[in-house]
Amino acid sequence: MTTELKGKVGLVTGGTSGIGRDAAILFAKAGAKVVVAGRREVEGKETVELIRGAGGEGLFVKADVSRATDVEAMVGKTVEKFGRLDVAFNNAGVEGSWIPITEQSEAEWDRTIDINLKGVWLCLKHEIRQMLKQGGGGAIVNMASVAGWIGSAGAATYCASKHGVIGLTKAAALETAKNGIRINAVCPAVIETPMGERIFGAPEMKKYAIGLHPIGRFGKPMEVAEAVVWMCSEKASFMTGQSLVLDGGFLAGPNSPG
Repeated sequence: MTTELKGKVGLVTGGTSGIGRDAAILFAKAGAKVVVAGRREVEGKETVELIRGAGGEGLFVKADVSRATDVEAMVGKTVEKFGRLDVAFNNAGVEGSWIPITEQSEAEWDRTIDINLKGVWLCLKHEIRQMLKQGGGGAIVNMASVAGWIGSAGAATYCASKHGVIGLTKAAALETAKNGIRINAVCPAVIETPMGERIFGAPEMKKYAIGLHPIGRFGKPMEVAEAVVWMCSEKASFMTGQSLVLDGGFLAGPNSPG
């Protein structure tokens, strides 16, 4: 156990697997009480059990971040259970359909934008409201992506959603800086998660994608979780409105797609 978040109450959306699950466990190990939110109840409760196994205290709240009523209730249940909200990781997201714009349906666009971008906006809205109600202070990290920095053929909707998260993060940070609330984004390249497996699981695709990472491998969920905990802690007290790239060199070289 560490003490970076001792006495804090944290909220992690999309905490049912991958980066969200590892972040929720690490929040607990850093001393926070953790609310895990997601759409999948079984997996969410598994994450809470892992939090308890790590010596922490957790609660699962079933929530779809694209629904305003769910997000409001999620923050409400956090406060009802633990009394306040200090740090949040707005991690919930989907990859959508990676096909050309001309083949995308309006329904596919709406689903990806509703979860990845509108969902972050709704979370920010209700998290910030609660932090202001408490008198200010707090830290929020939004899940963006290297796809928030570049374009990628076939992934236009996903790229649009993640570019949007970066812009939203900057604006929200400016609105809340004087209230002591810090808001940043994390931008991973390909991470070994169920989502990464769905997109890049085929052998040829995996080989191609690893080739875009000069470090020679995909990232691990815990590598992103470590950064998120640091961004939520007082160690990052002078950081707001920023996007932290964790990409194994993906954006540094000439071979990045776009």
